[in-house]
Amino acid sequence: MLKQLYIRNFTLIDELDIELRPGFSVITGETGAGKSIILGAIALLLGQRADSKTIKQGADRCVIEAHFDLTRYQLQSFFDDNDIDYDASDCIIRRELTSAGKSRAFINDVPVALSMLKELGDMLVDVHSQHQNLLLGKQDFQLEVVDTIAQDQEVLADYHTLYADYHKKQQQLKELQEEMERNRQNLDFMQFQYEELSNAQLAEGEQEELEQQCDTMTHSEDIKTALYETQNNLSADEQGVLSLLRKSYSAIQSITKVYPTAEEWTERLESTQIELKDIAQDIEARLDAIDFDPAELERINQRLDKLYDLQKKYHVETVGELIQIHDDLKRQLCQIENSDETLTTLQNEIKSLKEKCQQKANQLTKLRQKAAKDIEQEMRERLVTLGMPNVRFEVMIQQEDLHKNGQDNIAFLFSANTSSPLQPISQVASGGEIARVMLSLKAMISGAVKLPTIIFDEIDTGVSGKIAERMAEIMQEMGANDRQVISITHLPQIAALGTTHYRVSKLETTTGTTSQMQMLSQEERIHEIAQMLSGSDISAAAIQNAKELLKI
Repeated sequence: MLKQLYIRNFTLIDELDIELRPGFSVITGETGAGKSIILGAIALLLGQRADSKTIKQGADRCVIEAHFDLTRYQLQSFFDDNDIDYDASDCIIRRELTSAGKSRAFINDVPVALSMLKELGDMLVDVHSQHQNLLLGKQDFQLEVVDTIAQDQEVLADYHTLYADYHKKQQQLKELQEEMERNRQNLDFMQFQYEELSNAQLAEGEQEELEQQCDTMTHSEDIKTALYETQNNLSADEQGVLSLLRKSYSAIQSITKVYPTAEEWTERLESTQIELKDIAQDIEARLDAIDFDPAELERINQRLDKLYDLQKKYHVETVGELIQIHDDLKRQLCQIENSDETLTTLQNEIKSLKEKCQQKANQLTKLRQKAAKDIEQEMRERLVTLGMPNVRFEVMIQQEDLHKNGQDNIAFLFSANTSSPLQPISQVASGGEIARVMLSLKAMISGAVKLPTIIFDEIDTGVSGKIAERMAEIMQEMGANDRQVISITHLPQIAALGTTHYRVSKLETTTGTTSQMQMLSQEERIHEIAQMLSGSDISAAAIQNAKELLKI
């Protein structure tokens, strides 16, 4: 439950530090006094997106902080999962806004993402504002109510997993069918391209080798001349380099005994002689291989032209890229050839998943149908006590195609009297009737979901007198069941039944207008309720009526 609320520099609030108590509490105050401001602060605390305009004028920072007692609620797993210290007796959540537009959130002084703050907030507080009455017309809300009472979360989670897989496979099937259709349209062209590249007998490195052969053959005369001249210079009988080198070697060797320094030169001359001889022999061998063959050159040029044409046609620059295109075409053609088998496999998987989804959906339907009967009975009982003796309330469940939450279409049908047919509740119920239906639903849901704190923002719209008193009794009952219920109200009948009474008021100061909230004493409660009964001029009769409402 919410133990303490601290607000600083939020719209009209300078600073508010208020203790909140368990059970059923009421908040009253004149229109415009600031009750909605307090609700706005709580909404920010629970993860609503911030607006720097909500910071009090002239302030650079706004702080909203709340302390919760979680000892009766099993919430430790949330803190363990998110690596946050857990103190069941004092859980602190805080939101800070700056005039620069920055927002920070904390749980037990640990900085957290806004999404995490909202996740925890949804487990701590349920704020029912007037606009939530519109939810009665939403199928998702009606389905959520039924699922809550049915306690089908485990089955629903299993269904969600199966349906996600089923939906994913359906998408894969759609994409495969579209791809198969595209491939069928392009099959002849793809087959032609594949055969063209296959017939080209492409080989990695072939182009570079052919280009080198072409250069060699084109310049064969120049090459042969250079090689012949070099070979002749090396190997001529008398003036060749090798002949002169042999003579130099013999001359140096003849003096090595009388001139030891020459020993090293003989070794070097011998090594040089061996190397030059090897070069000469290699050149001689190459001379025979260098020859100009016009037919071979024509063949090489034709092959290169073929490779160049293919590269231009397929918008690539290398044979390697052509080979890659060839391999990709081969893979695609293989896929097309095997696509019927892939399609059949995928269709069988979808059929199996659909059957499993259908089984889970049937389980959900049975649980919802059982819960629907319980909801109908409890809602009729509650609404009768709220001044609708002839009320009819029905949960209509119709089967449709599988969707994300099963196969059920839920509709709440309503009639306030026996003469009117049952119709969707949002179409026929008045504002007062919707308020009573929503309170009854909240009371019923609160028995299934252990929310620590429930806040009603003028749930009493459109009702008065005995009905208002009975609505207060329902909220009183909810507050007595290990939870905290807070009602913002304009009705004295509801205000009088609160265990704790708070008043929000607006005060004019030298620095401007400010809102404040205070817990009322017994005398202050009498005065406040009397004022709600009679207006600003409080009569003795109003005081007496207030005491009677308070049972003093």
